[in-house]
Amino acid sequence: MNLNTIVEVKRPSSSDQIGQWRDGYAWLAGGTWLFSEPQVATSTLIDLDGLGWAPLTATADGLEIAATCRVADLHAFKGPPAWRAVPLFNRCIDAFLMSFKIWNAATIGGNVCMSLPAGAMISLTAALEGVCTLWPRDGQPREVPVVDFVTGNHKNVLQKGELLRSIRLPASALTKRHAMRQMSLTHLGRSAALIIGTANDKGADFLLTITASTPRPVQLRFAKMPSAEELRHAINDQLPGDGYFEDVHGSARYKRHLTYYFAEQIRAELA
Repeated sequence: MNLNTIVEVKRPSSSDQIGQWRDGYAWLAGGTWLFSEPQVATSTLIDLDGLGWAPLTATADGLEIAATCRVADLHAFKGPPAWRAVPLFNRCIDAFLMSFKIWNAATIGGNVCMSLPAGAMISLTAALEGVCTLWPRDGQPREVPVVDFVTGNHKNVLQKGELLRSIRLPASALTKRHAMRQMSLTHLGRSAALIIGTANDKGADFLLTITASTPRPVQLRFAKMPSAEELRHAINDQLPGDGYFEDVHGSARYKRHLTYYFAEQIRAELA
């Protein structure tokens, strides 16, 4: 879509060139959502591509994913053999609804910043205990866990003009075993539930991440593998009956059923 309200596109080559934030500014990364509908309040785009951030940086401490990393880049990442959770990257990417054009343009940071309940990169990075590095316009960088970054449907903690720089996945999460379940109401529909569990060997440090069925990510952590009854009680405590997200992709009652059903499957698989 042509955005006929845009009068300027800035292409900084360093963060120092971005300058003061003004009303009408918007960050441009992949642009797959930005160009999908009118942006009547936007007059200036700030293209992040010229900043030249490395898409993926792997170290002994974990994996840093630049906000501008394309979906295709993450899909191609292999990682060291000890990082047993890397196959989860492709499973979450496959939960997207996208053409090859979107695949090669959409960014990981863009999906997280959209903060939709069914954002598959939110599911992935929250489940792998990701931490966002945010750049305020004035002030020092700050870090926020992905699970706390998204606060609701299309809502997050970003302040005016603040920029998501990267998401860091710790090696301690990447080395864990994992199990995932995903369901859509229709064959090519948005996820109604996307539930991920991770655990160390022998079921230690079991982490269940509930997304898509809820407005924001919900996590439950157990020092050791819980029983089916313990897990169900924990979900009840964290998610009351009105805590589920209802839309055209599934009723709250349907999503609640999927959450319990998949959570138990994941618990049994990792036990």
